[in-house]
Amino acid sequence: MKVSVKCEYAVRAILDLSLEQTSQPVRIADIARRQGISQKFLELILAELKRSGFVESKRGVEGGYKLARLPDTITVGEVLRSVEGRGPRRKSQPDDSPAADLWQRVDESIAEIVDRTSFADLARAWTEKNRNYVPNWEI
Repeated sequence: MKVSVKCEYAVRAILDLSLEQTSQPVRIADIARRQGISQKFLELILAELKRSGFVESKRGVEGGYKLARLPDTITVGEVLRSVEGRGPRRKSQPDDSPAADLWQRVDESIAEIVDRTSFADLARAWTEKNRNYVPNWEI
């Protein structure tokens, strides 16, 4: 399966906003720094996510982006299809390929997983994973 960089960054941006515990807008520079994304590229992605109704923006000194919906109402599949125009798929094979039915089932399984995974689910999993992480400062 291949997911474009644009899709990956869109998912990371929505997840970043989902992890924020504030109702205040988050600055693009902060999201870009935390996620390691070029600020210019992130601006384009967030503008697209805004047009699709996933985020809202506020201008000015206290401006930035925040989710337009609750994280548990946004699925990864929705975001991927919004950005890419379709969900994640492997490179298409001819319908007469000996394994065409297998690959169709693989695509359907992937779609089912991303369609039932909300950003609240991802945020909970990420928070739990980091809660269990204990850095080793030993030299």
